[in-house]
Amino acid sequence: MTQTITVEGMSCGHCEQTVEDALASVPGVESAPADRGTESATIEGGAALEDLLTAVDDAGYDASV
Repeated sequence: MTQTITVEGMSCGHCEQTVEDALASVPGVESAPADRGTESATIEGGAALEDLLTAVDDAGYDASV
């Protein structure tokens, strides 16, 4: 399953990596590249949307659908 979420607040490559690491820590995530240019992350896997949004929020960024 592929899910795309909006992630606001990324301004550099380190920010993207932080978001990717946060998403990768969620059980069920297979891959989760983040893109500051489009302010989004595309998640592959069976993780629950609520868990994904919480992980990004906990990392200090604003996540929404």
